[in-house]
Amino acid sequence: MMKRKSRVLVTAAGAAAILFGGLVIEPAVHNSAHAESAADAGKKIAFSRKKGNCIACHIIAGGTSPGTIGPPLVGMQARYPDKSKLRAQIWDATKANPITMMPPFGRHKILSEKEIDQVLAFIMTL
Repeated sequence: MMKRKSRVLVTAAGAAAILFGGLVIEPAVHNSAHAESAADAGKKIAFSRKKGNCIACHIIAGGTSPGTIGPPLVGMQARYPDKSKLRAQIWDATKANPITMMPPFGRHKILSEKEIDQVLAFIMTL
């Protein structure tokens, strides 16, 4: 009889682990899919000649007819381990460099806060 109870407890514990494990894993999968969609939206903005137009000044993998005024956007996670600094750069590059050619996308409301976050998500994949 003891062995049977032991098996039931292990089975119940296993079921609980599977149940709770599924609950923990599911949001992570959902968040990953959300991050991918934000990066995809950010790529569209970055390549859009009517919106972000990052490609006008930066070489970006997958882009055509890039400009060379700004640095190539490569290795961005290594260059900006603190992505809040990169977000601040996109929002208003004149704070770090008053004579920059980069427009202050947030300060001048060229991009919305959401669009800046989407561009940031995309740039962090480069």
